[in-house]
Amino acid sequence: MAQVTVTIDGKAYRMACEEGQEAHLTSLADNFDRYVTHLKGQFGEIGDLRLTVMAAIMVMDELSDANRRLTGLEAEIDKLRQSRDGMAAVSEKNDENVAAVLGELASQVKAIAAKINAPASVD
Repeated sequence: MAQVTVTIDGKAYRMACEEGQEAHLTSLADNFDRYVTHLKGQFGEIGDLRLTVMAAIMVMDELSDANRRLTGLEAEIDKLRQSRDGMAAVSEKNDENVAAVLGELASQVKAIAAKINAPASVD
C-alpha cells in the first residue's frame, strides 16, 4: 500500500491507497478541501466536524444530481437504441420492397426484350 499525505483545511492527514492511486487520492482531497474552504469562508469558524459534515453533504448532493442525470442519459440512450433498431427494421423492409419491385421490373424488361427480339409473324 502506498502512503499519501493530503491537506484539508490546513491540516495534514496521512492516508493509505493502492499503488498508482496517489495522484488520484491527492486530487480528491484537494477537491474536498475546496468545499471545506468555501464553507469556512461563508460561515467562519464553526468547528472542524461541522465543516466536514457540511462539505460531505454538499459532495453527496452533487453526486445525487450526477446520478440523476446519468439515469436520465441512460434512459435517453435506451430510447435512441430502440429508435435505431426500429429504423433499421423499417430500412430492411424498404430494401426488401425495393428488391421485389426491381425484380418485377427486370421481369417486365425481359418480357419486352423477348417481344422485341421475337421474329415478326407474317400474315
